[in-house]
Amino acid sequence: MSTKTENCILVPIDSTEQTVIALSQSYNLARLTNSKIVLLTVDEGTPPVEQKKLEELAKDASEKSGQLVETLIRKGNVYEEINKVADIINPLFVMIGLTSKITLRKITGQNAFKMVRESKHPVITIRGKLHRDGCKTILLPLDLTKETREKIRNAVELAKLFKADIRIISILTGESKEEENKLIAYSNQSWKYIKESGVRCSVKTLRGKDVVKMVLEYGHEVEADLILIMSKAELSMAEFFIGTVAQRVINESDIPVLSYRPMKRKDTTAFTK
Repeated sequence: MSTKTENCILVPIDSTEQTVIALSQSYNLARLTNSKIVLLTVDEGTPPVEQKKLEELAKDASEKSGQLVETLIRKGNVYEEINKVADIINPLFVMIGLTSKITLRKITGQNAFKMVRESKHPVITIRGKLHRDGCKTILLPLDLTKETREKIRNAVELAKLFKADIRIISILTGESKEEENKLIAYSNQSWKYIKESGVRCSVKTLRGKDVVKMVLEYGHEVEADLILIMSKAELSMAEFFIGTVAQRVINESDIPVLSYRPMKRKDTTAFTK
């Protein structure tokens, strides 16, 4: 099994086509980060992916990615085992195809979304069928939460890795003129920071009530390859029942979504490393 001293990407696999699509999306990322790929299948009491099939997938993935590919079979709850394994092997990314057992709609979507938001590792959720091999455009929705500054740093690192552009989008909801002015100012500040980091960037400001719908529509307009969000480790009771913006983005987007769990920081008031 992978160790904490080497780069790896964890890809949960079941019998569905979508998890194989997620696996194919890991190839370019594995090459760029010189990472091995770890295929994980979980036995929940029903037969998991057959060992022979798993080995065939691993061989094919190794040939196509040019990277080492390992396999792993665990027993238990698929959502829990993904995070348990991730905590052991410390992957750079966990890449999940969202259908069948690995879906955010099963049991009102809470089990799988809990797995995403509680993960200590970046999780890329992949729902759509057609995706580019690389990443040319990263969509970065902004708000005024303190975690946004952390998200911007992550976006810059990814953009440099992929040689991609960043598209910032801010949605003005009209709830507070003061908040809107702050968001506009912050979007411009973020654009300046990203440009000074050597990454091409643009800013789009829209007005409306359905933030998620507008973000996803703009993502398709600019042909985004990845949407970068922050998932909250804790949810209020209201958020549990109505769903957070992050959960809606993951549930509804057929553009791959990269979710980071915010780190606890003493100071997030400036763009500092």
